[in-house]
Amino acid sequence: MSNDSLGGIGFGGDLPWRRIVVGAAALGLVVLAVAGLLAPESDAGRLLDILTAQSTLAATLRLSVPIAFAALGGIFAEKSGVINIGLEGLLIIAAFSGVYLADVTGSAWMGVLGGVVASTVLAALFAVVCIEFQADQIIAGLAVWLIALGLAPFASQVVYGGPNTTSVETVGTLTIPVLSEIPFFGALFNATPFVYLMFVAVALSWYVINRTTFGRWVRASGENPKALDTAGVDVHHVRYAAVLLSGVLAGVGGAALSLSLGQFTGNGPTMVNGKGFIAIVAYLFGNYNPVGAFLSTVLFAGLDALQLTLQARDVFDIPQPLVRTIPYLTVIVVLALFGRTRTPAAAGDHYESGDD
Repeated sequence: MSNDSLGGIGFGGDLPWRRIVVGAAALGLVVLAVAGLLAPESDAGRLLDILTAQSTLAATLRLSVPIAFAALGGIFAEKSGVINIGLEGLLIIAAFSGVYLADVTGSAWMGVLGGVVASTVLAALFAVVCIEFQADQIIAGLAVWLIALGLAPFASQVVYGGPNTTSVETVGTLTIPVLSEIPFFGALFNATPFVYLMFVAVALSWYVINRTTFGRWVRASGENPKALDTAGVDVHHVRYAAVLLSGVLAGVGGAALSLSLGQFTGNGPTMVNGKGFIAIVAYLFGNYNPVGAFLSTVLFAGLDALQLTLQARDVFDIPQPLVRTIPYLTVIVVLALFGRTRTPAAAGDHYESGDD
């Protein structure tokens, strides 16, 4: 299947050295598997046990949810020509609002709705500042992050007496009998509804962007807004819709993060802890394709799940600070070797009807 058939996933390439690297990585995995099977008590055996554990896949799926939803939102915004680096802030405000509404109403799903509304309102403010008043999109995005980073813990301090909220009802897991007992892949059948929503959102986002009129408008708004304007479509309306959609998607991700745990923690960088910025890397690595962004997200989340397990089990005699860098270092290496991103031509540019 070609890149074009999937809308241009930004992986791989035709250079021989890239194939050599992929081949070496595949050979390394095969050697690890063989060594682990032959010597289960060895370091290779213990690592293979972790990699193939159902809990590892379950953690990967859980960690993927907020990043994937934020990445999908970022794709819509940036493909329309608006660079939304405030995704981190949208996740933070949604995470707190979701817990607060769940606490007030007693319903976790009302909390999800509250998180989506709060994130969308903040995204709307960002859209007005960037589209109507033509503010610098990078600065405005940073402002969204800083506002949420200060506002959510402050609101928690006011309401709950500290940066961390009380525990609320969580969104439970959906378990399919028998299938959930399958080794490793059973985690797919014993997950929260947010995991299944993530799969649906990825598929729908790909379809909307590549197969609908709205998706064509979004792409045209980011590539050639003048042509879209000439065709009689209001560029500002398209960009507003795309940014608001990014707020909705990030809102689901933020609410999923906090309501899966039943609490918002606002210490330091908050419980979001950079997931919005990782989402930006994910969709850039995926070349603005929802499927590519999802695969990038799973790569990072899987490595994150691996390092968390390594720390918890203390399998190898490796300093924990070094173990924590595994996901970030791997992503940097993969980006350097295989990253191939083409930014929309008009991303970050302001547009007024009648501009030449």
